[in-house]
Amino acid sequence: MTAFFQDYLGLPYEGAWLLSTIVGILVIALPLMLAVAMIIYADRKIWAAMALRRGPNVVGPFGLLQSFADGLKVFLQETIIPSAANKGLFLIAPIITFTVALMAWAVVPFGAGVVLSDINVGLLYILAISSLGVYGVVIAGWASNSKYPFFSAMRASAQMISYEVSIGFILICVVLWAGSFNLSTIVESQKGYYGFLNGNGFNPLLFPMAVMFLISSMAETARAPFDLTEAESELVAGYQTEYSSMAFALYWLGEYANVILMCALNAILFWGGYLPPVDWAPLYLVPGILWLFAKILFFFFVFSWVKATVPRYRYDQLMRLGWKVFLPVSLFFVFLVSGFLMLTRYGVAS
Repeated sequence: MTAFFQDYLGLPYEGAWLLSTIVGILVIALPLMLAVAMIIYADRKIWAAMALRRGPNVVGPFGLLQSFADGLKVFLQETIIPSAANKGLFLIAPIITFTVALMAWAVVPFGAGVVLSDINVGLLYILAISSLGVYGVVIAGWASNSKYPFFSAMRASAQMISYEVSIGFILICVVLWAGSFNLSTIVESQKGYYGFLNGNGFNPLLFPMAVMFLISSMAETARAPFDLTEAESELVAGYQTEYSSMAFALYWLGEYANVILMCALNAILFWGGYLPPVDWAPLYLVPGILWLFAKILFFFFVFSWVKATVPRYRYDQLMRLGWKVFLPVSLFFVFLVSGFLMLTRYGVAS
């Protein structure tokens, strides 16, 4: 794209690079915002269907404009800041959460070579960016100067940090197998399992990691059954209790952008990303971005399915699962995968 702007607009390299980067960011960010609006609608429809209800069906055809109506409503509301709150931190917290949720998409490959920033440490970048999300939550709870939002913020930070540990070990297994932190390389390394399947999930050594990563991603994004940060019976409404108007909407958008990101990571790391599920030449005629979107939608359906059917965990159960089950099992699989690769791929040192 940089070369296109240089040739047709006559811009110097620096200006063409800047313009192409801005265009690339907008091409990702604007459809993502639209996707968040539609995915909220899909979420509500799935819950309704599982509870034998209709769900949104009034605003627009089939209720498709319900999310936009909700967005307009919060946009027109007054932003109320509690008198005892720290005003600066209170306002910056939702901005941090929303911004961090968008930043991670910079390294997500939508197809072969279709990525905003194809850096060698893409997976490390995502891990670093996702860990920054906890700051928006903690600052919101503290700046509200209210007891229950603060309890929720502490609970949320402990939960996110706990599951990031096991996610880190799970990602080490994927990196060892692919031999790279680059997400495009990780996707390409998943070709041809058993001669015809694409995806690390078909690898017996990595399939348990795929299941654990799916569950950990639900806990990391505070989705049911791990939505302890918004447990209405104990915490009123969680760390965003004191928020209203667009500040509340930014948390809502950031949460769903993170959910879509985790669905994308499940697809990219374990189920072939933009590759078709079967390594068959005619399937490669379908654009890779459509395969990726199909997998993201499947995993989002799983997220919604779990939220509609599984009861909420107690907090001690949540912590036990993270520290006493996922952490030792993922650490064991790091040794298992590295040992297997030393014996088969790299040979035993004599």
